[in-house]
Amino acid sequence: MEANEKAPVSAGADRLIFAPRGLVWGVLTDLNRWVEWNPDVTSMEVFGPLSPGTRFKWKAGGASIVSTVQEVEEEERIVWTGRTMGIRAIHTWRLDQEEKGVRVRTEESFDGLVARLLAGPLRKMLVKSLSAGLDALAEECERRRAEQPQDIKG
Repeated sequence: MEANEKAPVSAGADRLIFAPRGLVWGVLTDLNRWVEWNPDVTSMEVFGPLSPGTRFKWKAGGASIVSTVQEVEEEERIVWTGRTMGIRAIHTWRLDQEEKGVRVRTEESFDGLVARLLAGPLRKMLVKSLSAGLDALAEECERRRAEQPQDIKG
């Protein structure tokens, strides 16, 4: 499943994060802890383990959202769908290993009547939200990486 590029509102962003892939994946997929590092997320309740079909209720940017995990490819990709205020969303995350870190790509689309009526303002908000979310994820991953003991080479 991919974000719908033909939806009234669609945006994407990517960022290189200087941390091990497993660490980035762990931070990204520990949904219950998002409230600790993502200033947009004010509450989170997850109903089950991270797997397709698992639902979670959360508040982000002032909106209450009900989401369902659709796909999980360990340390590579996660996709969920969500609904809020008449908007149907598809949100994808992909982690690609690069020489200096992990390239995290995120894409999201909004469909529905509200998305069609408010496409311009919603797209502006989505672009800002995706970028801010990636910045917060990078900051948290790089902070945790700095706290990990370094290998001692002898």
